[in-house]
Amino acid sequence: MSKLTKNQKVAQSKVEAGKAYKLNEAAALVKEITFTKFDSSVDIDVKLGVDPRKANQMVRGVVTLPHGTGKTVRVLVLCPPEKEDEAKKAGADYVGLDEYVDKIKSGWTDVDVIICTPNVMAKVGALGRILGPRGLMPNPKTGTVTMEVGKAVEEVKAGKIDFKVDKFGIVHTSVGKASMSEQQLTDNAKEFIGTILKLKPSASKGTYVQSIYLSSTMSPGVAIDVKSVESKAN
Repeated sequence: MSKLTKNQKVAQSKVEAGKAYKLNEAAALVKEITFTKFDSSVDIDVKLGVDPRKANQMVRGVVTLPHGTGKTVRVLVLCPPEKEDEAKKAGADYVGLDEYVDKIKSGWTDVDVIICTPNVMAKVGALGRILGPRGLMPNPKTGTVTMEVGKAVEEVKAGKIDFKVDKFGIVHTSVGKASMSEQQLTDNAKEFIGTILKLKPSASKGTYVQSIYLSSTMSPGVAIDVKSVESKAN
């Protein structure tokens, strides 16, 4: 087991064992215990009391973070020629169809989000084995398969993210950067948690939100008081 660095020891000493913090306290603490030389991502992990293997307990959705993700999102739009100008004007980084389909088949996936129009899904569907495992496959449920490509690009650039519970019942996503203010991180996390609460499956029994942790790259996780977050959301 590798030894803790001096900064890691300092970070761990500041997180009180067994304590669940209020959301704004957790946001402030995560900023305080982040020592990376780069602008770390601030992540949230929500453990849910659901069985993701059952379709009626799947938790999946989209949320627009009020202060954005804090990072530059690279967007590829796969569309016919008549939609290319709309996508470019909205700020898409890459726009086209056949050339990018071929590039992806060759292993290129250097983007964060892929948006496409419904009439090209036949070509995009063939890329499922490459895009699926990377979480890049366009999906109508997340608004990434649409004829309104300009609007979709603008929303993604503004901080719209999609999420899905994993096989362990955990929803994990980034809610900002360590350089963002405590209030911005709190607002973003609150919006995300509120969306998770609204998506509670009717088939879910027992405790729905079991735990919430906030952390940054290489920092310890900071437990959040679930009840305090739930009471504010209701």
